[in-house]
Amino acid sequence: MTKKVKKETAIVGKKVRKPDNNQEVEALIDKTKIKNKQRKTKIRVYYSLLTIVLLICLAQIGFSAILNISKTISYQTKINTIEKTKYQAAKRNEKLKQEIKNFSSASSLEAIARNNLKMAGEDEVLVIINTAEEVNSDKNGKNFKNKNSAGKR
Repeated sequence: MTKKVKKETAIVGKKVRKPDNNQEVEALIDKTKIKNKQRKTKIRVYYSLLTIVLLICLAQIGFSAILNISKTISYQTKINTIEKTKYQAAKRNEKLKQEIKNFSSASSLEAIARNNLKMAGEDEVLVIINTAEEVNSDKNGKNFKNKNSAGKR
């Protein structure tokens, strides 16, 4: 109880002094107006700084969004290119597997030997008929070979 009494006396001990004349009232009014203006100025500066910070944050968010969209588009393009390359590789793989199956049989190896290497079977005679184009290409090829062999000597 003694604490409550002390608090009440402390509050009572602070007396607000009432101004005696009109000049003191006007001085107090001017003082409060100045304090209010200062407070409003501080609040305006605070709000201005806060607005600038928020605008910078908004600009950063916008820039990041644009950057992310451009990266997404770039990555999507890369994904499409890689998928296209993967599809082409799979297609070529199938083609090569088919060729391996074809070349692994004896008849296909024999056909390759006959057509590309100009070979014949044991009981066969090979007859090659050159056309005019083949004769010209052979001459050009021989001349080229002769020039190369002469250059090496």
